[in-house]
Amino acid sequence: MRVVMFGYQTWGHRTLRALLDSEHDVVTVVTHPVSDHAYERIWSDSVADLATEHDVPVILRDRPDDEELFQLLKDADPDLIVANNWRTWIPPRVFGLPRLGTLNVHDSLLPKYAGFSPLIWALINGEKEVGVTAHMMDEELDAGDIVVQRAIPVGPTDTATDLFHRTVDLIAPVTTEALALLASGRTEFTPQDRSLATFFHKRAEEDIRIHWDRPAEYLERLIRAQSAPYPAAFTFHRGRRLEILSAVVSTGRYGGTPGRIFYREGEGVVIVAGADAHTGRNHGLAVTRVRTEDGRELPATEYFSSMGGYLTDRP
Repeated sequence: MRVVMFGYQTWGHRTLRALLDSEHDVVTVVTHPVSDHAYERIWSDSVADLATEHDVPVILRDRPDDEELFQLLKDADPDLIVANNWRTWIPPRVFGLPRLGTLNVHDSLLPKYAGFSPLIWALINGEKEVGVTAHMMDEELDAGDIVVQRAIPVGPTDTATDLFHRTVDLIAPVTTEALALLASGRTEFTPQDRSLATFFHKRAEEDIRIHWDRPAEYLERLIRAQSAPYPAAFTFHRGRRLEILSAVVSTGRYGGTPGRIFYREGEGVVIVAGADAHTGRNHGLAVTRVRTEDGRELPATEYFSSMGGYLTDRP
């Protein structure tokens, strides 16, 4: 098959690598220009560089809706478009151009976690599995029929970084299997149950701010979800930003006001958490490692030299 590839960052890079290693002919690659967005500087293997290394023509676009691009795609005469981590809407006349349509590869178990940053949102929400789905593109984002889907379990201490490395390794086999099905002439695939669909936005600064009136279990997952190289979850202590690099749910139950710096437990310092913390039925968040505003990383037991005072969500 003649294949055009739309993709960006490491997800797109792995997809392009799978296509180049396949029996199919990659005739054109469309990718985004390099971005300064914090999340787009992470896992940023260059799709453009890989394509150039293999003498595949590269087209740079923020959006794929101009007439010049459409004509270039028509001239490429693809049997199939394969997309992964394309960051903007692809119009119907583009995704419907190839004889076989467009296959999109997405790092979630669709229909759940359509949209952006699915691994981070899934980890925060306590999902037991994450994965990769290859589906046929239609007019609704991440909503087309499922061609291939593979899942991995989420462990109790997994970080978003752990899940990234394990799911990105699924991209090549999922893509290869989906290509084989399409090349065989298969046209009927599994419709998504849209009653189960969820759609998430891009991560932003507000999404990593710690609100101490949320349960400790939620906050512990938030901190694992914002593991390096992602921006760390943060709070404020005495008016200064403090990043929380690691934490566990406390063994004991602690009552009082959310955000209170309360008690040393094991290798951590317990912060009272939960909207109903005054009942004394909640576990706290035992913070174990922090990073200060000036970039120093240190154990929480060293940073919090005495108990008392509060962590807050604003300076």
